[in-house]
Amino acid sequence: MDLPTLGTSRPPPIPPVRSSGSWDQTEHLLFWVRTGSACLRLEGHPEFRLAEGEGVWVPADMGSHWTVVTEPGTVAFPLLTHPGIGTGALSEPRRFVVPDGWQDWLIQHFNLMVTPLTGHGYSQDVLVDLFRGSDRRPPARSGDTEPCPVGPPAMPRAAGAREVADELLRNPALDLTVAEWAARVLSSPRTLLRDFRAGTGLTFEQWRLRCRLSAAVEFLVAGYGVDQVVARVGFTSRNGFARAFKQQFGSTPHEFSRALSARQASGDLSQHATAARQADDLVTLLREGRTSPAAPALLPATRTPPHTNDFHVLCWAYRGSGHLDIGDRRYEWGRGGAIWIPAGVEHTTGVRENSISLSLGNATTDDLRLTVPLQAQFSPDWDDYLMFCAISARTPVRPDDHDPGHVLDLFAEHVAAQRALSVPMPTDPRARRAAMDYLRRIGTSGGPAFDVPADIHRTFREQTGMPFARWRYAARMRIARDLLGGGAKPSAVARRVGYAHLPTFSSAFTRFHGLSPRDYAARRGDRQDGHPPE
Repeated sequence: MDLPTLGTSRPPPIPPVRSSGSWDQTEHLLFWVRTGSACLRLEGHPEFRLAEGEGVWVPADMGSHWTVVTEPGTVAFPLLTHPGIGTGALSEPRRFVVPDGWQDWLIQHFNLMVTPLTGHGYSQDVLVDLFRGSDRRPPARSGDTEPCPVGPPAMPRAAGAREVADELLRNPALDLTVAEWAARVLSSPRTLLRDFRAGTGLTFEQWRLRCRLSAAVEFLVAGYGVDQVVARVGFTSRNGFARAFKQQFGSTPHEFSRALSARQASGDLSQHATAARQADDLVTLLREGRTSPAAPALLPATRTPPHTNDFHVLCWAYRGSGHLDIGDRRYEWGRGGAIWIPAGVEHTTGVRENSISLSLGNATTDDLRLTVPLQAQFSPDWDDYLMFCAISARTPVRPDDHDPGHVLDLFAEHVAAQRALSVPMPTDPRARRAAMDYLRRIGTSGGPAFDVPADIHRTFREQTGMPFARWRYAARMRIARDLLGGGAKPSAVARRVGYAHLPTFSSAFTRFHGLSPRDYAARRGDRQDGHPPE
């Protein structure tokens, strides 16, 4: 099916950005300007003025106050890297130039930094074969029938625990206490521990250990030495790491490395290992100023685990192709394709080899009633703007007046078409264009006051049975009904259909439907829960 191309007109201008904060992260920062120009100020250091293709390396735990200022039209990526990468190599901020061929790798690194793709989807068949199908099977531990699986542990389902798990998959060396993790995700230590146990069958400490050992296997596959792996996955001693590794997998890290070398399996690298190896190459380049190494290949095909979002998520393919699986239905997208993934639906997303897909932002169920994926196509002219959307949605590098819901405007035609299903539509082309224009404007300053010529008024009366003014009222009320039926709160629905005050909206809704918004939502909730209204 051909997707409608939304990017036929010019994209909106990219606004300037001014943001600031304190750099107390445990990870290094690579701040890279893809296009445009920017200025990075770090307390106690000279100002860095950056042109297109330039960047700054900021070591972890500097404790400095930072300020980023970008010019209009600038796309600048803040990229976090593992604290074990380049350890001791660069202890002070340093300017660098991104070599040819590394740009897409940096974009993919950003993607893995902010999405559930991190740590999932790489092929581990060779590792499973090593642990389970070798000529000399590792001895079973007491009470076990076989070694523990090689891959990452199951993911918790609760939002706070899930966020912690995603962070640890991306950086297993993070060594925060349960109380510190709970504060990060606005939870309590007791709730966080309970959610890990309920969602995974493991305690938090068991889950983190599995995560670290899974990452250790990846680094060993990539050819890292045991001492290097110890630091990268968060162990404090070589002996402690070796003991935990053998208890988990039935062989020591050294035995595993020897077996791996004998089977020549090191070419099958995971995401953690590939990213780490390439980042090490880049840091070496920055430190030594030597000739650029060959551009790295992009990471392999990858996918998320099955998961459910509390909000609608908009994904866009910058390069290559990807897919979305919901139940037994697969949705495909190629270069420039974008897709809204509905909230509350368990799904898996994936990208193919040499592909990059970025998350452009989210929309709440208050903003959009969506039960099936919504797809569209953007032309390459929109690449910079859409990358700016992705950065603004996931990092502090965003305009002061950033509106997380602005990505809905990119799909105004789709939203209008969906709204058109709720009201009778005229068949006359001019009247239909007027109707769609109004449906696009609902919720903006142009919505309620919208009007049309006298002949269009007559056409509306003839073809819908309502004067245009009455049709506008019906459109707003039926869209409001659908939003309430989807679980949106009355106050949010009032804003989405263009009412500045909730009492005014409530009165209008009650006149049209015979029920207040609150009562209608309650009755819809009863039906969906299986309890018929009284």
